[in-house]
Amino acid sequence: MTKFPQGFPVLAALAAGLLLTIGAQLAGAQDSRAFLPLSPESGSVQMAKALRNGSVQLPSSINAFGIQESLTCSPLPCVLPNVQASAGVNIANEVPIAANPRNALQLLTGANDYSCPTFQGFYASSDGGSTWNHTCLPSFPGGSGLGDPMVGYDRLGNTFAGGIGVGSAGQVIGVSRSKNNGTTWGTLVVAAVPTFAGGTTDKGWMEIDTSVASPHVNCLYVSNTQFDPSSNSEISVSHSCNHGTSWSTVVVDTKQIYPTHVDQFSDLAIGKDGTVYVSWMRCPATGPTGDCGGTITKMLVSKSTDGGVTWSAPVTVASPKLAPDSCGAFYGCLPNTFERVSNIPVIAIDNSTGPNAGHLYIVYYNWDGNRMRVLVTHSADGGTTWSAGVGVAPATVQHDQFFPWLNTSARGTIGVTWLDRRNDTANINYDAFATFSINGGTSFQANKKLTSVMSNPFNDGFGSGFMGDYTGNAWDGATLFSAWPDSRTGSFMQDEVGGFARLTP
Repeated sequence: MTKFPQGFPVLAALAAGLLLTIGAQLAGAQDSRAFLPLSPESGSVQMAKALRNGSVQLPSSINAFGIQESLTCSPLPCVLPNVQASAGVNIANEVPIAANPRNALQLLTGANDYSCPTFQGFYASSDGGSTWNHTCLPSFPGGSGLGDPMVGYDRLGNTFAGGIGVGSAGQVIGVSRSKNNGTTWGTLVVAAVPTFAGGTTDKGWMEIDTSVASPHVNCLYVSNTQFDPSSNSEISVSHSCNHGTSWSTVVVDTKQIYPTHVDQFSDLAIGKDGTVYVSWMRCPATGPTGDCGGTITKMLVSKSTDGGVTWSAPVTVASPKLAPDSCGAFYGCLPNTFERVSNIPVIAIDNSTGPNAGHLYIVYYNWDGNRMRVLVTHSADGGTTWSAGVGVAPATVQHDQFFPWLNTSARGTIGVTWLDRRNDTANINYDAFATFSINGGTSFQANKKLTSVMSNPFNDGFGSGFMGDYTGNAWDGATLFSAWPDSRTGSFMQDEVGGFARLTP
């Protein structure tokens, strides 16, 4: 937060005004402690369960459509227009995005969409983002959905979507296939099952091998967190090499005993040789508020060179600190709000033939006692050793940066997007930003503001109680598309898509 020197009446008055603004926002908000438990489960699962048991009510559905226009700009390089991909009739947050590697006009994004019976909505475009169709993920027979959307394309014309659901096998991860770019979806298939007796799966992420030289091209991978009834945890990765028809689930590392450690928030990347990398966060649930908030974590990575059958011993990538828990959120809170914040170590690999081919990158945030700062670390030796984190924003930016995502282009350019509060002196409202690196993550270029309107987290539809756990981005040629939760309608969050078009990838 901004600090003001003593003895300056104008600045003191401004500071007082900022505190009144923050206080007024907080006074009208729903403290997440009032309706969500202090649990290591992901926010989307907790919110879905609260909605299903009636402890939380959705806002009245209204038409919250934003402006629709072509996702193009000129002259290059340029910031893309902001387009609302979601249907707009209720809250949509937590927004991954994918681009079809064989069709530059096809995009797929998704959300915790509370207008869907499964709470899992998906929005596909076949015209480069000018128009979007809205579908809901199917449910398991007699079951229900719990959010955490996943999206992806293979190289055979198949589109995939998935999320957490409840069926006859308990709380599992499900994946569905579409053969018409998300216009209709096939039967939901169980992709990840509980590895603990009486346990649950949580926070899934899907990645698909699209490298033509890979021995596992078109294989699908889904990582997730496994919890037992005592909140002990471990990371597993499921794989399918028959277009999602059947899956095998493999545990990556040893069980972590609660509250000493909790594993959560995994991500995946796949090299052009078929090597699969999984990253995740490990935190001690012994912090000052009895959870992981405000603690020093470990960001870990493991790899598989045999298509997900076996996994290497994990390596520590970085040890960032989580934001304090000031709102009853297990992994910390976004300052000045009741929003829970995740810290996902998002991983990507350079699959180009350029000078940094094979390099790995991970983005995360670190709480330095004053702000959340987004950093990127890189590895040039297959994940054995990692560099110190490099800030994506200038050090002079003293406001919070959160929910980062990262991907590399076909030519090896690193694209990072995140949410940033630098344009609000009260450190509440945020914009989406992007930056790029063409030197292997050693430094980052001038930041690009992607949003045309700032968003207020108090307009998330839950009174600043939940705006999702992550954003997303995807390269499509020389364009980095980005998706973020956006509250410009003033009613509730929507899935907004924009990005930046470069001269070269």
